[in-house]
Amino acid sequence: MASNRETRIDALLDKQDIAECLARFSRGMDRFDRDIYLSAFWDDAEMAAGPFVGSAADCWDWAVPMHEAGQIVTHHALLQTTIDLDSDFAHSETYYQFVGRNRDESLWIAGGRYIDRLERRGGEWKIALRTNVIEWGCLPPPMPIPFADVPDIAVNGVSSRSKEDPSYQRPLVNRRAVQCA
Repeated sequence: MASNRETRIDALLDKQDIAECLARFSRGMDRFDRDIYLSAFWDDAEMAAGPFVGSAADCWDWAVPMHEAGQIVTHHALLQTTIDLDSDFAHSETYYQFVGRNRDESLWIAGGRYIDRLERRGGEWKIALRTNVIEWGCLPPPMPIPFADVPDIAVNGVSSRSKEDPSYQRPLVNRRAVQCA
């Protein structure tokens, strides 16, 4: 019989695997990386997001053109998460904040909760069912991006919705010139 400590460590590892699964959704969507996005979901997963209800792959096909047409960049930021484990099943509630920098330079901010049922299959946790509960939204006044006029930052410090984004660089190196104050 496993000790209480071993049981707690197993639960902690399961929760870490689930947290990483949840993060893959956000990273995949924000980087327009379909493979990373879909790696968060079982092939038979069902999604409900706004007016959309269907598979995770079909949600990608619905959401990406909408974000491509509407925003220059998006951030699907995950906030606190609660995870209830039950053997090979888990239920989670994750508060999120969405920020989109629109093509007209306005901002779209929204928040809500991802409510997920996850399943462990073959030792791997993925989302089996997701409901996106959108609870608020606003269009605050835009401001200039800090330091966007500095040439070295504008060239080397810009995010990208592709594998050109600095987050894909391995090993990560600073591509900007060294400057001393």
